[in-house]
Amino acid sequence: MTAVSSTSPIPPVLAEVVRSGFVEGRHRGSLVVLAADGSVELALGDPAALVFPRSSNKPMQAAAVLRAGLDLSGERLAIAAASHSGEGFHLDLVRTMLAEHGLTPDDLQTPPDLPLDAAEAEAYLAAGHIRERLTMNCSGKHAAMLAACKLNGWDLAGYLDPAHPLQRLVHDCVESAAGEPVSVVGTDGCGAPLMAISLTGLARAFRTFATAEAGSPEGRVAAAMRAHPEYVAGTRRPDTWLMREVPGALSKMGAEAVQAVALPDGRALAFKVDDGAIRSLGPILARALQLLGVDSPVVDRIGRAPLLGGAAVVGEIRAMF
Repeated sequence: MTAVSSTSPIPPVLAEVVRSGFVEGRHRGSLVVLAADGSVELALGDPAALVFPRSSNKPMQAAAVLRAGLDLSGERLAIAAASHSGEGFHLDLVRTMLAEHGLTPDDLQTPPDLPLDAAEAEAYLAAGHIRERLTMNCSGKHAAMLAACKLNGWDLAGYLDPAHPLQRLVHDCVESAAGEPVSVVGTDGCGAPLMAISLTGLARAFRTFATAEAGSPEGRVAAAMRAHPEYVAGTRRPDTWLMREVPGALSKMGAEAVQAVALPDGRALAFKVDDGAIRSLGPILARALQLLGVDSPVVDRIGRAPLLGGAAVVGEIRAMF
């Protein structure tokens, strides 16, 4: 692909909402695609501007707990990098991880929440449950953070403070992987510190993980995510489908319509939809994967975003680049 860039004060339309042949909405944003050597192959909007990657930062947070000395692997390391759906196997593993380190769900500082997956949330409520800290989609990450603190004798109550030793390690991991400094620190929806980087830096970070040496923290996180994608997301989630069906792919979405993907040869992408519309992620991701050179049936599956009128399909959300 020939390198292409398009910058404008008004971000480009990445997706349109088409109902009954009428364009009723548009989703604007920025996107970057990196070639295997890490060079920018496609830039739309302003991928050099800072964004909060939200949960797309989780692989870096998982690498930080390894750098802190916590020995995680397999499903445990995958759920440390997860925005899990709240399925039974997710919740069981988080409970087990906490118990293994002498912790309980009461130690979590995640906000009480329902399962992220809509079907799981309905079943959870129908069973008479209420919002819990454990059920929040970031509880695996928080369990790993708490375990790392317990191992090192660090303060448990203040583990989400940006000045905490663990969060300083996260800060360093984000900067190292992205190849750029973190100049803004905010607070994520789960309460954890959130490091802002550019979309280009986010794509570089995923490239770093996807091409990392097997025994490095980054390589270990990537291997766990690839081997256990259902723990990174859930059985009904695009990140899981992509990592299952495209060999070596590393994929993680974030809130406010952020997505990052990298392949083992170094190709990578990252994008953010300005209005935060998660419904537009699939079509945009599918088109970006096509531009990345991914040829797999899963791309079509990810890209389907039909609009219904009653019980009939009357339109779709479609990528526009």
